[in-house]
Amino acid sequence: MYKIYINSTPLFIANSKYVKKLFPITKGALIARYSGKPKSLLNYIDSLEKPNKFKFVVLHSNDSKACFEDFKAVFKVIEAAGGLVFKKPKKKKILMIHRQGFYDLPKGKIDKGEQVKAAAVREVKEETGVKNLKLGRKITKTYHTYRDRKNRRVLKITHWYRMTTKEKKFTPQLEEDIDLVFWMKPKKFLSVQRKVYGNILDVIRTEVGGSL
Repeated sequence: MYKIYINSTPLFIANSKYVKKLFPITKGALIARYSGKPKSLLNYIDSLEKPNKFKFVVLHSNDSKACFEDFKAVFKVIEAAGGLVFKKPKKKKILMIHRQGFYDLPKGKIDKGEQVKAAAVREVKEETGVKNLKLGRKITKTYHTYRDRKNRRVLKITHWYRMTTKEKKFTPQLEEDIDLVFWMKPKKFLSVQRKVYGNILDVIRTEVGGSL
C-alpha cells in the first residue's frame, strides 16, 4: 500500500483484496476502484489539490503497484533523504527543526549520483549543524506532492533513516529558512496539536509508536 499526501490529505493506493480490512471506518472518505486509465487519476489529484473535501481517499486495484506507477507518471519525481535523530545515550529525545512556521525533521534532495544514505547524513548535518552523527537503519519512505515555481506537479519521495548523536549545540541552516533546532521527547511532541506535515508525523509514529 502507498500513502501519498496531497494538500495535507492522504491518498492511499491499495490492493482491492485488502481494502475492507485496511479501511473499516470510511466516514468522510472516498473509496474508488482505479479504472486502469491514467488520465482518470487527474480527477482525484485535482480534487485533492483544492480545499479539503475528504478525510482521506482510497484508490484500489488488483495491481496496486501498477496503479502507483501510473500515478507517478503524472508527476515530476524528486528523491530526498532525511533522518530521525535520537539523543544519546538514553535515546529518549528526537531532534526537531522549525521551518517556515512548521515543525519538521531535517531532510533534503539527493544530489545526482549520491547514495541515499550519504544524502540523508549530509542533509541532517547541513540543516542542523550536527557534526558527529551515527547512521542507523532505514525507517520508512514517505510521499507527498506539491507544485513547483513553474506550477508543475512534483511527487517527492523521501527516504528516512534512524540516527543518533550526543551533540547539544546546533546551527540552524538559515538559508533553508530553518530558525530553530531543538531536542524534544516524541511523546510530548505528539501530545500537542502543532503545525506539522502528516508525513513527518508518520515517520515519528512509525519509529517510536506509543512506547516513548
